[in-house]
Amino acid sequence: MVYRVLFAGALLALLISPVPAAEPLPLAELAKPGRVLMLRHALAPGIGDPEDFMLRDCSTQRNLDATGRTQAVKLGQRLAGAGVSRAWVYSSQWCRCLDTARLLDLGPVKELPALNSFFDRPQDRAASIAALRAFLAKLPADGLPVVLVTHQVTIKAITGEFALSGGGTILQLDGSATPRVLGEIQAN
Repeated sequence: MVYRVLFAGALLALLISPVPAAEPLPLAELAKPGRVLMLRHALAPGIGDPEDFMLRDCSTQRNLDATGRTQAVKLGQRLAGAGVSRAWVYSSQWCRCLDTARLLDLGPVKELPALNSFFDRPQDRAASIAALRAFLAKLPADGLPVVLVTHQVTIKAITGEFALSGGGTILQLDGSATPRVLGEIQAN
């Protein structure tokens, strides 16, 4: 009887103990063919955007602070050190994303409206995600690495993962609109 109580107690302890978080992927994973990094923009203090937000006017937006700019530069350096010296880089049209993408210094940055935030525009969610999935399906599964600088809501909608500012999720392209999630990279 005592052994059953001890066994039941040990089993209960195992069941309710927190599970350690998965180890982050090494950045070198992105250097392999057919990889995509969905990256949340670097640190831009606050939540959402001001009411007077205008897409082409950075003064009306939440922007990177000095820490965010440093974070983006350091991530670019870490990626280069891990073998990612060149990549196709696409960005949301928000200034904090474009600035992050440029500061990575991995290649020319192209705007991709499908990466835009729908945090304050839930009516845009379905169309944005459909456009982004179509874009992912067309990427070559054996091409250069692709970096998509975007927003938390977009990353969550595509991967189901939460990314901190300057962190993200690496995907493996497979010709479908739902590439396989390989794991996360942590913000620096």
